[in-house]
Amino acid sequence: MTTWPVAELHVHIEGTLEAELLVQLARRNDVTLPTTDPTELRRRYAFTDLQSFLDIYYANLTVLRTAQDFYDLGLGYLERAAAGGVRRAEIFFDPQVHINNGVPLDAVFDGLGGALRDGSSSTGVSAELIMCFMRDLGPEAARETLLAALPFREHFIGVGLDSAEVGHPAGLFRDVYQMAAAEGLHRVAHAGEEGGPDYVWEALDILGVERIDHGIRALEDPHLMVRLRDQRIPLTVCPLSNVCLKAVGRLADHPLPAMLDEGLLATINSDDPAYFGGYVDDNIAAVQRELGLDDELIATIATNSFRASFAGPAQRSLWIDEVRSTLAATQGATARAGSERT
Repeated sequence: MTTWPVAELHVHIEGTLEAELLVQLARRNDVTLPTTDPTELRRRYAFTDLQSFLDIYYANLTVLRTAQDFYDLGLGYLERAAAGGVRRAEIFFDPQVHINNGVPLDAVFDGLGGALRDGSSSTGVSAELIMCFMRDLGPEAARETLLAALPFREHFIGVGLDSAEVGHPAGLFRDVYQMAAAEGLHRVAHAGEEGGPDYVWEALDILGVERIDHGIRALEDPHLMVRLRDQRIPLTVCPLSNVCLKAVGRLADHPLPAMLDEGLLATINSDDPAYFGGYVDDNIAAVQRELGLDDELIATIATNSFRASFAGPAQRSLWIDEVRSTLAATQGATARAGSERT
């Protein structure tokens, strides 16, 4: 199986908390878990919708208490991401969760900032942070979080909007996104996963986002599809996550092929890989197996991921050249294997 060079643009660092590290941090910080058996913990990850996932997810995050905890979490992700072909990672984090758990904001930034600094050096992954607001906590809490985070501005390049989508439309966060834009921060938002196309329209028109996270329900609105295609607005699709959270019934029915057929700038990402069955390379392998995507389509997706990233144009071009080289090598190996069989 080919390991493709990719950019991962939709991964929550808290969602990379593997059961083994969860147990280790619980012991370190004297936090009681339902069980200390990693296998048993994973058996509990059977979700019926987004909220059933969030209930377990937020409970597990109480083990994160110190800068060292966040450092271990961040470094662990970068090492696993590098093994899966990730060249660029733009990583979400949720400071509101940790603030509400009594963790000082400087511990979050010190730990994650140190992990990205050291991990980028040791793994070669170019990594940046995107700070997310939890939409169910409301716009005023988001504003307070942005103001509290600005002294740590050098540690993050953008803001995002996550957590429960339905009932919390993007328009509520207009003012805080305008503040973020004034600070020169990139803007992205989860939309069109649970919520319909109207949530995507609001994220674009009211928040002025540069990328849509998920966006799979955009296919329901032909006019929205035209806009996404014509304006080359990226969609950070998370196939295994969509199946685990019942946004899609089964992977074989995932709309990703239709999105590619429509010429959308769709990418593949892992979302919360510790909970949803794997990292970005696992997602790529799964869609190849279940959706029959050939190497040229995977190369298109990988190229899309670099074009959709917030890295500089020169570096994006180098990564895209690497995708082309990988495709050529893969096709060459396939051709040689075919000639040997004949």
